[in-house]
Amino acid sequence: MTDSADVIVIGSGLGGLTAAALLARYGKRVVVCESHTISGGAAHGFKRQGFTFDSGPSFFSGLSDPLSRNPLRQVLDVLGETITAVPYDPLGYYHLPEGTLPVYRRWQDYREAIAPFSPEGAAQLGAFAQRLLALYEPLRQIPSLGLRPDLGVLPLLLSHPLAMLKLLPQVATLQQSVGKILDQTVTDPWVRRLVDLECFLLSGLTAHETIAPEVAFVYGERETAPVDYPIGGSEALVMALVRGLKRWGGALRLNCHVEQIMVQSGQVQGVRLQNGETVTAPVVISNATLWDTYSQLLKPEDLPAEFRQPALETPTIHSFMHLHLGIRAEGLADLAIHHVVLQDGARSLTEPGNTCMISIPSVLDPSLAPEGHHVIHAYTLESWAGWQRGPEYEAQNKPRPRICTGPWNG
Repeated sequence: MTDSADVIVIGSGLGGLTAAALLARYGKRVVVCESHTISGGAAHGFKRQGFTFDSGPSFFSGLSDPLSRNPLRQVLDVLGETITAVPYDPLGYYHLPEGTLPVYRRWQDYREAIAPFSPEGAAQLGAFAQRLLALYEPLRQIPSLGLRPDLGVLPLLLSHPLAMLKLLPQVATLQQSVGKILDQTVTDPWVRRLVDLECFLLSGLTAHETIAPEVAFVYGERETAPVDYPIGGSEALVMALVRGLKRWGGALRLNCHVEQIMVQSGQVQGVRLQNGETVTAPVVISNATLWDTYSQLLKPEDLPAEFRQPALETPTIHSFMHLHLGIRAEGLADLAIHHVVLQDGARSLTEPGNTCMISIPSVLDPSLAPEGHHVIHAYTLESWAGWQRGPEYEAQNKPRPRICTGPWNG
């Protein structure tokens, strides 16, 4: 059996669904092929005994603000889809060896919370923040949905001359890491570790490995738009994108594993599915990983060797180990949604187990748990090595505590 489309998108994660839904919105015949039985990729939810567990991202900004620069909010607006989100502040708490630090949305409030830990560091952090906010200011004036990685971006940039004038002095900063800006503005070791921690929470990397525009945008949005949580969790965002895709004529095929991207004479022809079916299209967008796309979905001869090999050598970061729990809420009044625990300030933030992120979304969305209960999503870095199925996996798993192997009993 053979089907056809204008564009095939492999994978229904947030990136794949966004690309597919926008293409459908603007008139393309789009088919999304998803291997799993549910959409969303990492951003999905699952239910167990009355609990709804949010396995995806838990930190969002601007979803409830119609003027937000959040690209995801802008995508939903274009698709004609809406979600409900609950704003909150403080954003959460950092539980550090020196004490617990409340994290506020606005920089002035945040600096005042930091001052008891390091007065000089709080002042230096202000200079660091101003550098990033100066980069954010012109970036926020350029519609993010119009950005593209080729010369076609020039008409968009030229249509915003004031933003471009403000951005010109920041051109060098666009290419810098957050760490370089940190080196130029902050000497206080406590605040430097704090910035490293915030970069790690955003990118999984330290400040010197995280690009400045990413953090500038997040810090800027934190200052100008509400931080909020979508009712229904990240799964609600996925469902909104799926609705938008289908509203504009796109198709989502679940349990539809792509075995090969078909290429002939250097041109994409479509995909071959695991069940033997083919779907033809002149454009294929892969939302699979770089490594899976280049080493499994494409044959080595489909890409120039001088391009393929360096791409496959792209280093990876550690994987994350996730733990989902349903607990009783008794005695847990006035909880915050987010908590970050740093076990040992002398050890690397990226050392497995040293930094633990905890989200309790039922604090803001009680529908996620039965009455009198909460859901918890905790995760930490953990190397992928040794966790594949097989003898090594069994050996690695044995010494780990087994949690909730029976009924949920808090």
